[in-house]
Amino acid sequence: MAAHLLPETVPTADLGGPALRAFFNLAERWGLRIGDQRKLLGDPPESTFYKWKRQQAGSLSRDVLERISYLLGIYKDLQILFNDPQQADNWVHKANKAPLFGGQSAMQRMLSGNVADLYVVRQYLDAQRGW
Repeated sequence: MAAHLLPETVPTADLGGPALRAFFNLAERWGLRIGDQRKLLGDPPESTFYKWKRQQAGSLSRDVLERISYLLGIYKDLQILFNDPQQADNWVHKANKAPLFGGQSAMQRMLSGNVADLYVVRQYLDAQRGW
């Protein structure tokens, strides 16, 4: 679905550390609970998750990298759409009347566990930006 998001010239092993550091910074900004963080990453085993969190490095599967890529894109879109960084960070937790969300928040949609839901939220925000 989003193979184009990862540059083919950079080995995925080299992306693990930067991707995890970015993800855990994002998780802190969005106030995500551990269970939600794991769900967004595709439900890695607890031991793997805590190793990633502790070391902020590691070899990541293409699926995990894709998930983090979508989340960072969502974060970027929100920072562009909202002048206030706090308002941008809070948006993911607010109920949304757009048909895509059915009154739920973007975070509730993303926590389904399906990478496709991350993609849909990213596409929605890209459209709001006029992309």
